[in-house]
Amino acid sequence: MTTKKLKEKYLKFFESKGHKIIPGASLIPENDPSTLFISAGMHPLVPYLLGEKHPAGKRLVNNQKCERTNDIEEVGDDIHLTFFEMLGNWSLGDYWKKEAIEWSFEFLTSKEWLGLDKSKISISCFKGDPSTDSTNSLQASSGQVIPKDTESARIWQSVGIPKNRIKFLGRKENWWGPAGETGPCGPDTEIFYDGIEIWNNVFMEYNKKLKTQNSKRKTYEYVPLKQKNVDTGMGVERTVAVLNGKKSVFDIEPLKSIIEKVRELGSKKDLKSERIITDHLRTAVFILADGIAPSNLGQGYVLRRLIRRAIRYGKKLGIDKPFTFKIAEVVIEKMGDEYPELKKNKDFIIEQSVQEEERFNKTLEKGLKEFKKISKDIYGERSRTISGHDAFILFSTYGFPLEITKELAQEKGLKVDERRFQEEFKKHQKLSRTAAAGRFKGGLASNSEKITKLHTATHLLLAALRQILGNHVYQKGSNITAERLRLDFSHPEKMLPEEIRKVENIVNEQIKKDLPVSCEEMSLTKAKKIKAMGIFETKYGNRVKVYTIGKPDNPFSREICGGPHVKSTGQLNHFRITKEQSSSAGIRRIKAILE
Repeated sequence: MTTKKLKEKYLKFFESKGHKIIPGASLIPENDPSTLFISAGMHPLVPYLLGEKHPAGKRLVNNQKCERTNDIEEVGDDIHLTFFEMLGNWSLGDYWKKEAIEWSFEFLTSKEWLGLDKSKISISCFKGDPSTDSTNSLQASSGQVIPKDTESARIWQSVGIPKNRIKFLGRKENWWGPAGETGPCGPDTEIFYDGIEIWNNVFMEYNKKLKTQNSKRKTYEYVPLKQKNVDTGMGVERTVAVLNGKKSVFDIEPLKSIIEKVRELGSKKDLKSERIITDHLRTAVFILADGIAPSNLGQGYVLRRLIRRAIRYGKKLGIDKPFTFKIAEVVIEKMGDEYPELKKNKDFIIEQSVQEEERFNKTLEKGLKEFKKISKDIYGERSRTISGHDAFILFSTYGFPLEITKELAQEKGLKVDERRFQEEFKKHQKLSRTAAAGRFKGGLASNSEKITKLHTATHLLLAALRQILGNHVYQKGSNITAERLRLDFSHPEKMLPEEIRKVENIVNEQIKKDLPVSCEEMSLTKAKKIKAMGIFETKYGNRVKVYTIGKPDNPFSREICGGPHVKSTGQLNHFRITKEQSSSAGIRRIKAILE
């Protein structure tokens, strides 16, 4: 069983159950400030889980690329990865627990599909939340404690799983979500094969909302959603390893070919280092393919951290020449057919990999010498702790992400004062608000009004840019938080100050006109025919939503889009561009706010 074959089977199975296949999204969230990267298949679907109608219907299935660095310390074992592929099927207020469980069992055990041994399957279900502490318990808004999921357990028994292979576990194990601080969430039931978790069925029936907030603490409530949703996820790499009787995900393609290349380049053997390099550089290639470059901020910081961690482990293997681009080439060769963005952006990926490696290598040896000096100075101290100031100097002067300093310290039996390190970060404005924690404050649901306005303003901005700069301008990516919008667009040179002023004026004119914003569902063919703008055609299904700003017969803007929008432009207040800069070769970036 190959990864490609598993994905084909999964999509075909759920298509036979009335699901529409939808394309996977970019790793970079468009309208969700609660996370730096898409880390689950449900992230791009949050508006639809909250009740917005999806153009493809109520039953959806797809394969989604995901990035998670929560478990970065675990990478190097048999199963943990920072980049992985997730198969998922969704019910948006349609079917519920019975169908979700029965279909997952059928797909796994039927000889027509995967044909797994039923006797090796075990299950976990949510045991309920008995806590009465309002800051921690999963309590519904009615005040009732969220109950034990006996319904799922009964359904599992009805399909043939014996009672002794069904365990009830707490929210740490069997509660999923929300993706950010707030949003859709619910209890889940997990499927294990030979003790390895391969599938998770989440029953999203609650919306986590901020209830009270003061300087000391926040409390939340879990309000029942308008519709009950099913959100499932099957890890491609783990499942393929299981199906092939392999102990590790690194024993299957394409990871197998990547790790073989790493071994070929190194003069020393160390399995953990080989796996870390393989995982981190594959993840880095996919982040680069979505247009992010290494930096000290947000997504760019995560990327830098992964590349530099891989380089450090390369030194352990005796790799003393530039090598990240060679691993990138293997990733592109092995995965480029399924993910065309890898081949399309190959030059950018290779160029950025080489540049980042050169930057880090210039300072690495000096940094290691500085670390030895620092660690030697504190070796006799009782606390045996590297100060936050010293850790920050290693970062700012020598380019050591905090994780590298922590790992070096751990090897010598030392600790790092992380709290002081973070204070130094903020003081020098070297890091975005929470890049180290991997999330922004708030969530999509709690900031939805601000984001909705900024998202609509992004449409106005793109149309204005095309008016002033020309029809070569196309959107190349966007990121919206509750505070600002960011738009990447194709344009070969820096905008002149008068061009920026003209664009601002045009957007503000449309806001003053209070133009109507309307939405129509249609086929992709019709959308193209009426010249609706689209970002990347591959991300759309056969039916799309087209948002029109202005009169339908003479619109100011018409775009294929799935994000939230205001009813009319008059709700947007005053628009102001705060920054115009280069994003990458031939791509400019604008940041703007609504005042």
